[in-house]
Amino acid sequence: MALIPDEAGTVILAPALKVFWVLAALLAIQSLIALREVFRFLAFVRRRRREPPGDFLPRAAVIIPCKGLDAGFGENLQAFLTQDYPHYQLVFAVAREADPAHAALSEKLRGLPQASLVVAGEAEAQGEKVHNLVQALGAVDPAAEVLAFADIDARPGQDWLHSLVARLADPGITVSTGFRWYLPGTGFASRLRAAWDTSIATMLGEHGRNFAWGGSMAIRASDFRRLQVAERYWKGTVSDDYALARAVRDSRGRIAFEPRCLVASHEESTLAELLHWTNRQIIITHVYAPHLWRLGLAAHLLYATTMLGGVALIFAPDITLTARIGIAAALAAIQILGVAKGVIRTVVARETFPEEQDLRGNSYWTLEPIVPWLMLYNFVVAGFARRIEWRGTVYELRSMSEVRVLRRD
Repeated sequence: MALIPDEAGTVILAPALKVFWVLAALLAIQSLIALREVFRFLAFVRRRRREPPGDFLPRAAVIIPCKGLDAGFGENLQAFLTQDYPHYQLVFAVAREADPAHAALSEKLRGLPQASLVVAGEAEAQGEKVHNLVQALGAVDPAAEVLAFADIDARPGQDWLHSLVARLADPGITVSTGFRWYLPGTGFASRLRAAWDTSIATMLGEHGRNFAWGGSMAIRASDFRRLQVAERYWKGTVSDDYALARAVRDSRGRIAFEPRCLVASHEESTLAELLHWTNRQIIITHVYAPHLWRLGLAAHLLYATTMLGGVALIFAPDITLTARIGIAAALAAIQILGVAKGVIRTVVARETFPEEQDLRGNSYWTLEPIVPWLMLYNFVVAGFARRIEWRGTVYELRSMSEVRVLRRD
């Protein structure tokens, strides 16, 4: 290999090559581990979908905060109203009567004794969604043994509630959770959103590192009261799910992921909306789970440093052809491992949502090489930002338990 001497006559290329191979080895190991986890995710999804959900069917209350009319609002609402579950109550909550969702819900819920609508009022010291949830608790039937929480912008399957609640038959499980699964739309931003978000979804599995997702989670009412979730953990927060997960960790409880409770989400978006949404997710992670933010930032810095350093070395002068080919092969192998993860996510999507005729599943793997760069951007932005905007309201996240409303539409 030819070496590049600097003006002082010392060799400067050899150390750079050594650093690259060390970083490439670390990144390859990380990529292989991640690929193994995605394989395990697929195997777990397949196994759980083959098994019956169980016959644990206590009275349940499903609380759904709403704001505005999302795409597919009517279809999503109908899916919640027609769950295959013997005894369940639906409690919808909006902040104000002027919300378009209020009129739509009032009309649809009229004459349905199992459903109610709560006007929560303005939130002052917590996020609007969390405030809506807290106020909705007052309308829950005291006989409800399980509290489930959902988002109206996702569409559950008919057995969603059954599957979510059934996991709580195990006394060792404190919270059961699903996750959203974005289905690629027609636009580039929508397809990239799907690839970005499913890279997080496949981190869940049959292990002790699960996190709760507020759009599909359930807890026994007795545990909810025992942990004082509403009084302690939801006080002064915008994140219902991170706060609930913290309550579970503090009590040494367990969060179980239920693959049957992956819920389809259809949403078109512009590139600006995509960046806004992804930044908000990681800013919230930085505030409420700083250890995850640090790990994510380190992982994506490793990726970027390795890829950029490798490209720079390939085009460096006086480097041998053998070295160039070796570096290029290493970079290509890392990219192939990433694309393989995307291919597996496509398989998960096709098997989980067979009713989707036009899945556009190739988005999960063709756009996978872009995801780490978008993630790096998100993690860097989150390192300096504490303000987020959610549906017209701007919040300053001062700490895990303190939030300030800066502006409200």
